[in-house]
Amino acid sequence: MIVVLGGTPYERFDRGIELAQQGYAPEVLISQSTGADDPEMDRYCGGRFAFRVSCFVPDPWTTDGEAREIVRRAKIYGWRHIIVVTFTPHVSRARYIVEKCFDGEITMVASPSESGLGFWAWMYVRQSGGYVRAFVNQHCETAEKTASAF
Repeated sequence: MIVVLGGTPYERFDRGIELAQQGYAPEVLISQSTGADDPEMDRYCGGRFAFRVSCFVPDPWTTDGEAREIVRRAKIYGWRHIIVVTFTPHVSRARYIVEKCFDGEITMVASPSESGLGFWAWMYVRQSGGYVRAFVNQHCETAEKTASAF
């Protein structure tokens, strides 16, 4: 299973589709955290592919909400391994949040992102704040952690 975490830039969604086209997984799950009414998402969520693509709007509208949905679906479908795609500055924090909820194997894949000094300085501040929030507030309320033997 390939799970593409939401947000912009949109290149992360292209990367998830490319991985499925290359045969890494038969299905792509996309977080529509840019909003269910985002017309840019139609090419992914309404597109025709040789593999299954499904989309969801996280609740709450955060990486925590995305992790909860991953766990919910993992329990239903018995996922043992997921490939999680997000943009480079978010990889570390996203891994931290998802692995607090999902006991299976996680492979993180970074999609391209800006490389200017100002961008990276802002991302350092933003992701550091996100780590603090995740440490204090993160819950997997949809159910207990998925079992490794799933």
